[in-house]
Amino acid sequence: MMHSAHPVARRGLLIILSSPSGAGKSTLARRLMAWDPSLRFSVSATTRAPRSGEQDGVHYHFLSETDFKGLVAEGAMLEHAHVFGHFYGSPMAPVRTAIEAGSDVLFDIDWQGAQQIRNSALGRHTLSIFILPPSIPELRRRLVTRGQDGPEVIARRMQKSWDEISHWDGYDYVLVNDDVDETFARLATIITAERLRREQQPGLADHVRRLQQEFEEGHG
Repeated sequence: MMHSAHPVARRGLLIILSSPSGAGKSTLARRLMAWDPSLRFSVSATTRAPRSGEQDGVHYHFLSETDFKGLVAEGAMLEHAHVFGHFYGSPMAPVRTAIEAGSDVLFDIDWQGAQQIRNSALGRHTLSIFILPPSIPELRRRLVTRGQDGPEVIARRMQKSWDEISHWDGYDYVLVNDDVDETFARLATIITAERLRREQQPGLADHVRRLQQEFEEGHG
């Protein structure tokens, strides 16, 4: 009796990409989305008011503070933080729906958010990657070259960057972004391999049961 040799579709991954400002994370995230258009960004929820041109459900899920705190109390937020007087967080429901359909969800969050997701109900489907700069002078050069900030702001960003870097060892993978093409190639390799992790393939158990049945039918 012949059976299909293919297990059912895989589960999606929660892909966390973190780095200090200026290490190239945004460029790598854009390349990932071009490399695999099925990847989707996690849309964060926030209690701040929409800015001009921002759409609810596209740029953010805009919630009242009461509703936001209610979701946190229900355990319906993968991670959340209070920043500059407003709450920000990642709602669990759309992420769960996506990964059960086999789609990967990309998170652009800091080490604290990464830790919360790792400890959440979906933690076992998480892949966390930290991007390091090749050097501190290069990181400073990139921040200065942007031309967006004065010396005081750059000094604050550098301090915050160091705080981020100090948590590098809480991630599954750490890449030094000295050459963006090489770094992207390594990133794509990591994601390709992690998609094949045993627990990301829910159909494997059924496939092995079929193999056992075929073995017993042939050798009974």
